[in-house]
Amino acid sequence: MSENTQGKTTVSPEVLTTIASMAALEVPGVSRLAQVSGGVNRLFRRGTSDGVRIETKDNFVLIDLFLILKDGINIREVGRHVQQNVARSVQEMVGMEVGEVNVHVEDIDFEGTEE
Repeated sequence: MSENTQGKTTVSPEVLTTIASMAALEVPGVSRLAQVSGGVNRLFRRGTSDGVRIETKDNFVLIDLFLILKDGINIREVGRHVQQNVARSVQEMVGMEVGEVNVHVEDIDFEGTEE
């Protein structure tokens, strides 16, 4: 078989959504993904699922994450780690450039700390 095989690889928005959500959940201090309300935006955005919205624009991936964080953590620090981990994961696994990772803290999980 020739090493100069021609063709292309496409990645569905659902794959990007899965990578982004798993990378966000890996960060200490993240409890879970929040439910994203429906509406018109949901109909027109590709790769929309609970807690994650993905858009591609000019060969860049734009990611919005809606998170519920654990109680007693530094929100700014956790948000920064989520941004770094998600951007790194998408770039390494898919090879696409990440334009934005927006973190929306929807709630704090006070119940999850009583273990």
